[in-house]
Amino acid sequence: MHPALRSWLPGTAKHPQLRAGDPVVVIGAGIAGLATAALLSRAGLRVTVLERLDTVGGRAGTVTADGFRWDAGPSWYLMPEAFDHFFELCGTHPSPEPQTLDPAYRVISSSGERVDVRTGSAPELFESREAGAGARLREYLDRSSLTYRVALSNYLYTTFSSPRSLASKETLRHAGLLAQLLTRTLDTHVARDFQDPLLRQILSYPAVFLSSHPAATPALYSLMSHTDLVEGVRYPHGGFWGLTQHIYELALAAGAHIRLGCEVSGIVSQGSTSSHASAASHASAASHTSAASHASTHGPVGTVTGVRYTNTDGEHTLPAKAVVAAGDLYHTETQLLAPEQRTFPEHFFDKREPGVSAVLLMLGVRGELPELAHHTLLFSEDWTPDFAAVFRHGGASRSIYISKPSATDPTVAPAGHENLFVLIPVAPDPTLGHGDAYGHTPSPAITQLADATITQIATWANIPDLAQRIVVRRTVGPADFAGRYHAWKGGAIGPSHTLAQSAFLRGTQASTRLGGLYYAGATTLPGVGVPLCLISAENVLKHIAGIHDTAPLSTIPRL
Repeated sequence: MHPALRSWLPGTAKHPQLRAGDPVVVIGAGIAGLATAALLSRAGLRVTVLERLDTVGGRAGTVTADGFRWDAGPSWYLMPEAFDHFFELCGTHPSPEPQTLDPAYRVISSSGERVDVRTGSAPELFESREAGAGARLREYLDRSSLTYRVALSNYLYTTFSSPRSLASKETLRHAGLLAQLLTRTLDTHVARDFQDPLLRQILSYPAVFLSSHPAATPALYSLMSHTDLVEGVRYPHGGFWGLTQHIYELALAAGAHIRLGCEVSGIVSQGSTSSHASAASHASAASHTSAASHASTHGPVGTVTGVRYTNTDGEHTLPAKAVVAAGDLYHTETQLLAPEQRTFPEHFFDKREPGVSAVLLMLGVRGELPELAHHTLLFSEDWTPDFAAVFRHGGASRSIYISKPSATDPTVAPAGHENLFVLIPVAPDPTLGHGDAYGHTPSPAITQLADATITQIATWANIPDLAQRIVVRRTVGPADFAGRYHAWKGGAIGPSHTLAQSAFLRGTQASTRLGGLYYAGATTLPGVGVPLCLISAENVLKHIAGIHDTAPLSTIPRL
């Protein structure tokens, strides 16, 4: 039985009622971990965050070199209401307000055609390319906006604690539309209304930001077009590293303790036959058959009492009445828990789609690059082979994303230079190797792909001297995601948002085996992306506080 469905049945783990001052450990100081620490601390709990790296932020970190600073992960500021709501709960707001980008982004095709996409005027763009497409886009966006509102009200700020959460009045009122969107893929849905290949690509590419591809993504995610074509694309002050620092400071101000250089090696519990042994040693010694046999018994096996971690001073145990695993779910389940303690056994992951990985290319370039906007998407004219290369054949896509934050933020590059961040979708395969951004020798595969991508950008965007103008170059590969963040199969974003990995089918944020164990972040509910990581943190608080409605919290409950 799927773990999410199992959580609705009696006999699963009983989670302890926490009181003000109770100790809680959060594993991981990425966005979800920092946000969880801020919210739980404001609720009165005594929170300690353990982070294995020597810096906070996780994937939303930063890389610096020779006066350049790159955001090392997220770069699209969408769903502003999710950010605003989180900051309001923490008693503050983004300061200064994020800047709206115009154009929202630029699209360049392999033939060199350039199209600027502007929020609010997309119907005019569509009509200019295809007769009648403007009116059809307005109808499409009306449906996208409605779907977005339904999702925000019913399927994001929820713990999915019972089947009733799936059947709100609003959901039932729009059941016909939702059924259509759930039984259609995004590419099929878009193709019903639009013929122009580039217009189809504009509406379909958001699937990549969901760690998926249009042919495998439910049409429900057409709601993403509401975020960029209706609400708009923004840039936060200081980039996403500035945003990360803001959340980090909020966690500290709320009383959280954040310890860097601390690698968690196991989650400690009582009431389990394995509570006194090393979870990591159990994980390495247990066979797949053993895990499967343990998984056949779904009842609770104990309650967490803390974590074990190592740092430069040796191994330590940190007591806790609750643990929030805000890192990679696969790593948590298979390396920090013994088989009988796992909500998600090994065979659960055998059927999961890990999502897309990426090679990241960070470039410092001499002179201006007016050919590129703050956000630029390079689309190959037939991108079906691109997605096949990534999701079937272990290769790379030629449809890539380029960020030029120096178009908006002069602090990210020295005067007279541009800052480029390039994301190349690749297969989730750590054997593709490391880049050099974090001190490794770059693998030949990563170096060759970086070289080819620079040539591609130079050709498609008509910047013939691009390679000669590069003064700094750094790369990141799938092995870096696996090594730094324990990312399952070296994934760059998180598990794909396929139908089988969406909403409650994505999992559960409360362990069904160990009382007091919760999950947060992009690898669990509600999904990938910084806004959903903030919501994931809030849903952990709702679990702990026993709040099981589908509405965002109006205030933080005091425990």
